[in-house]
Amino acid sequence: MALALTGPAVTAAHAEPSKTEITKKIAKASDDLEDVVESYNGMKIDLNKTKADQVALTKSLGPAKEVLKVAQAEMGQIANKAYQQGDIGAMNVMLEGSGTLMDRIGMLDQLTRDRQRKIDNYTATTQNYDTRQAALKTAQNKQNAQLNELAKRKKKIENDIKKLYAMRTAAYGTPTKSGSKYSGPIPQIAGSAGKAVSFAYNAIGVMYKFGADGPNGYDCSGLTSAAWRAAGKSLPHKASAQISATTPISKGDLKAGDLIFFRNGGHVGLYVGGGMMIDAYRTGEPVTKRSMNSMTPTGYGRVK
Repeated sequence: MALALTGPAVTAAHAEPSKTEITKKIAKASDDLEDVVESYNGMKIDLNKTKADQVALTKSLGPAKEVLKVAQAEMGQIANKAYQQGDIGAMNVMLEGSGTLMDRIGMLDQLTRDRQRKIDNYTATTQNYDTRQAALKTAQNKQNAQLNELAKRKKKIENDIKKLYAMRTAAYGTPTKSGSKYSGPIPQIAGSAGKAVSFAYNAIGVMYKFGADGPNGYDCSGLTSAAWRAAGKSLPHKASAQISATTPISKGDLKAGDLIFFRNGGHVGLYVGGGMMIDAYRTGEPVTKRSMNSMTPTGYGRVK
């Protein structure tokens, strides 16, 4: 009994995670963060579309209002004439009008159709104006909701980055991996693809920055869209949207300047030939040239 009471306490030993395990955890957290970033980029695209719709609707309200004023004036004339003539206007045409009976009937029919045309025009113009006002209000409400959601998403990304930096510091002693500008030879490639490839080489060493498309930072789709923008082509700033914006090709058809997609549109890099790509890989790391097989490709696209 004495030995039982005074013997050493037994405690469970917890092994510290290995550097390999920490690196895997950082990789998983980085992929999850990039998914959120790409979703954020998609929201920015939607917001820009809503803003454009709002601008167009606002511009269209001015002319629509002027047309409505003309229609309202016509309706005022019809109402005023009806008030002055009562119900005898049409009868006066029949009894006092010049020409044959058929001529007077034709004139009456023309007056009726002209009045109906003005009434129909007023109705359509009013509906058009009201529809545009309602659409503008909807666009304004949608934009406000998108701005609020975008702000929330940005705050989440910033918090996730802080956590990721803490993990990287614990594993590597620093939150970010330093990069240096590329100083080697750049392959000479003809056409617009060559311009995109040259741009990507000159972006090597620039740090990853969520939602950015240069020149002081890039995320994955920001780099590819910026590279092709320099070549005169427009790509949406979202990896999955770039799949739809490019022509699907096979791995065997790859040429420098083509896009390589990973995680079904969760990440994108620019192929530069020789089995290599340049991409803005993840938070805390710079734009890098590396093997296209560093991850498993899930698709390939050629810019149209």
